[in-house]
Amino acid sequence: MPPESLMMMYQDELMDMSLKEIFEGMENNENRPPPSDQSKVGGGEKRSRKKRKGTNNPILESGCIEKVEQVVRIKQKQEEDKESARLHSFNPACKINETLKPGRNGRMRSLRSTNYTKKVSAADLQQHIPVTFPEVLLSVEVYHNVRQCVKTQELLVLGKQPLTDLREKIHCSMDQVMQKAGQYDPSGYFLIEDVFYTDLRDPSAINYAKPILDWLRNSKEEVQKKWEYIISGRLHQKHKAIMGEVSASNLPRFASIEMQKIRFCDLLFRLGAGYLYCHQGDCTHTLVIRDMRLFHTDDVHNRTVYPIVTFQLKMVFKKCSACKIFRATKVTADDKWTPQNPCYFCDECFSLLHFNDDGLPYYNSFLEYDYNHD
Repeated sequence: MPPESLMMMYQDELMDMSLKEIFEGMENNENRPPPSDQSKVGGGEKRSRKKRKGTNNPILESGCIEKVEQVVRIKQKQEEDKESARLHSFNPACKINETLKPGRNGRMRSLRSTNYTKKVSAADLQQHIPVTFPEVLLSVEVYHNVRQCVKTQELLVLGKQPLTDLREKIHCSMDQVMQKAGQYDPSGYFLIEDVFYTDLRDPSAINYAKPILDWLRNSKEEVQKKWEYIISGRLHQKHKAIMGEVSASNLPRFASIEMQKIRFCDLLFRLGAGYLYCHQGDCTHTLVIRDMRLFHTDDVHNRTVYPIVTFQLKMVFKKCSACKIFRATKVTADDKWTPQNPCYFCDECFSLLHFNDDGLPYYNSFLEYDYNHD
């Protein structure tokens, strides 16, 4: 049997097979009939048999040694192949926590045992303010302003935190675009049930809810028509299919309160209902309070780290269409010197293609925009 066919056999089977071959060889040599010699008597035959047996002992010993050495070589080769082919995750010398990827490791754990301390930055841990009991945790989801079905963030907030803490943790690229353009607006509001929670902490902030409330007061007939159109539409049909004929509800009484004065435990809300977050004029996001539970011992007991971002949508960035190396910062449309429309550029390639050494543009027949991410 060639050594390649023995690689999948266990070492005990290899040893038994080799010893069996050795002993069979010894028995064949012992049971082999001696050559016939008529001139010798029985005593001489016995002496010759003893002599023959004695002369075969070194041959058998050398054959046994060769077989054992062959088994040892096969076993060594087998161990070397095992070590080279062994997966690192099954190596007992490796630790399980070191071999598992963080993303998959998080999926295998249940939600109750998820440790959110990994998502807490070191800067937040510099100050420690203990959480006072009783306390509740709310899971809040924020959705994309354009792709409204895409969740961009998920955060854990404390029930005794003000709404402004949540707003400061919400990330939207529109804030960066407006800030880069020098038109950043610190105003914003949450519309939860029938109340506008406006952010007026900055002296330059504008109350976005004021023109809406003025329109509700001054255009009651128009408002009533629009409201009847809304409640008689798709939502009314769903209610009718589930609950039967229902009477039309009256127009809600909307109100406005400053955001920094309200905590989450002061809100009237429904779990799973879609609410509104508006900022930078008309950039709107759907806000959903997905879950609520009591604070327990496995949660982070430092109040300063909340709200904790437990999920952040991974941004997709395009590379420069010219160098294919750096991340794009500019995008052009209707550009005659570009191979595609729109075309993405880094700062260096954009200036080389569109400006001369004096900083003057070669041509102006294109549209230029700042690019952040898709």
